[in-house]
Amino acid sequence: MDATSLRAAQAPLKQSYKQDPTAAQVTLTSTSTLDAGLSCSLGVGQAIRKAGLHKMAGGVDPSQLCSGDMLLESLVACTGVTLRAVATAMSIPLSSGTVTAEGDLDFRGTLGVDKTVPVGFTAIRLKFDLDCGGEEVTPKDKVEKLIEMTERYCVVLQTLKNGVPRESSLV
Repeated sequence: MDATSLRAAQAPLKQSYKQDPTAAQVTLTSTSTLDAGLSCSLGVGQAIRKAGLHKMAGGVDPSQLCSGDMLLESLVACTGVTLRAVATAMSIPLSSGTVTAEGDLDFRGTLGVDKTVPVGFTAIRLKFDLDCGGEEVTPKDKVEKLIEMTERYCVVLQTLKNGVPRESSLV
């Protein structure tokens, strides 16, 4: 795709987002399913996927993952593996479960339609659906502690939460 084609693909989107700001908003979702051992499965569906523009930014290939999809995939993968490790360390019988991340994006920021709208996610929510044997096996406060400790030790979540120094260079 050349610059002219990209501008042509994005022009109607930008116009739509100017006229109706809610049309620029989307919630992306990613889920990991906890596996046996210290691993989880992601729902990306293929071993190798291409990255590309989201359709709301002018992308034309719906099979491609956008950067927002990949960030959420990374978050649920790290959270799922960390959850398994913490449950093991806490002797919590975690027989199954899922971790879902939802992230809200407003493409007016991404496409420069409205300079006051941030580029990137405006909110990310993690949802845990866990089978720890029920309240009689694992009390609710212990499951809450499991989630708290998982959030504390999840590398991706802590990086998003706390940020890191960034540097760019041309090599």
